[in-house]
Amino acid sequence: MNFFKNISGLNGKKAIIDINDSSEEKNAGDNSGNEQWLSEDYDEGQLAIDVYQTKDAIIVKSTIAGVKPENIDISINNDMLTIRGSRKMSEEIEEENYFYQECYWGAFSRSIILPMEVKTDKIEATIENGVLTVALPKAQTAKQIAVKVKD
Repeated sequence: MNFFKNISGLNGKKAIIDINDSSEEKNAGDNSGNEQWLSEDYDEGQLAIDVYQTKDAIIVKSTIAGVKPENIDISINNDMLTIRGSRKMSEEIEEENYFYQECYWGAFSRSIILPMEVKTDKIEATIENGVLTVALPKAQTAKQIAVKVKD
């Protein structure tokens, strides 16, 4: 969260804003109401994914090492696929004992808009070697039909 606050200017430090080739210094921390949208709801990581298609399906892959299948929730609402989960650390380590801390621990999610209709009753999800694969079979779409306009 601190990283996001630093790059967004919500840490109270001055930010340089370039508008129309003129630099202007603005105190990004003056707007105290800006932090309301950074509530607990947004305190989760974003899952990195690959999305590609085969002849018959849309495939979504993501590395989710350390996440148990029961801690993953995959849902589809209209044309949006959402993957949510949680990665828990098995031991508690004091922050001052870290040399590097790059792994994300905690809740994560990712939502994407599917590029085409899928057969929701045929979706399959598997985990192998820490990689989640979601196969979404393509629905048969209507063929494009040309319509002539009459005078």
